[in-house]
Amino acid sequence: MLLVIDAGNTNITLGVFRADELIAQGRLITDRDKSSDEYGFEIRELFERSCIHAKSIDGIAIASVVPPLDQALRQMAETDFHLTPLFVDHTNAIGLKILYDPPSAVGADRIVDAVAAAAVYGVPCIIVDFGTATTFNVVNARHEYVGGAIAPGLKISAEALFSRAAKLPHVEIEQPEKVIGSSTVAAMQSGLYHGYAGLVDRVLEQMIAELGSQPHVVATGGLAPIIAKASKFIDEVDETLTLEGLRLVYERNRS
Repeated sequence: MLLVIDAGNTNITLGVFRADELIAQGRLITDRDKSSDEYGFEIRELFERSCIHAKSIDGIAIASVVPPLDQALRQMAETDFHLTPLFVDHTNAIGLKILYDPPSAVGADRIVDAVAAAAVYGVPCIIVDFGTATTFNVVNARHEYVGGAIAPGLKISAEALFSRAAKLPHVEIEQPEKVIGSSTVAAMQSGLYHGYAGLVDRVLEQMIAELGSQPHVVATGGLAPIIAKASKFIDEVDETLTLEGLRLVYERNRS
């Protein structure tokens, strides 16, 4: 079985595949100060609840955008699973030509999202990943990763609003009943939700125009189901897209 790890700035998302079937998944809070032993214990405990034990894992693939975590995750894989992990980067994205400048600057999460979307939904495609940052990633009809856009994530935007405006409360990020909010909470929810949906659709509209052809637009990440409802362009929400991309990159490098 294959253990896949998506190490982001806020969360670490994990999955276990048996062949091409995702049989278990979980999430940990990203903590740059944790040791490899602590991560190993938490990951083993997480999957042992699903009766998946360390000895049944025969491969590990990691997409990390948090360099301080890399050594701890590598050591965890070697110590707890006795495996050398595959860290995804621009050099092992088989099947995807990267035209970014420089190619090494493309985050591993963006690479695996693009690999998965191209394989599952076809090309051209655009992937919107709602993470700590919201990334837009474009693959053209020739399976070339041509670039994208990076915007502050919705939660970052909300936190900036809370922290810089003393009289504004924390609110849940959700779709309000009306655009015209009749209370401070409703007005904030409207601004955050509809404002962010407008950001997403404006970027997508321009990207589609520049591509010159109609792509399949896929959304992933924690807030994807919420914002996708307000988008005119998002065709699909796939919450396990990044994990699937990790599996595909691992399998392509093994064959």
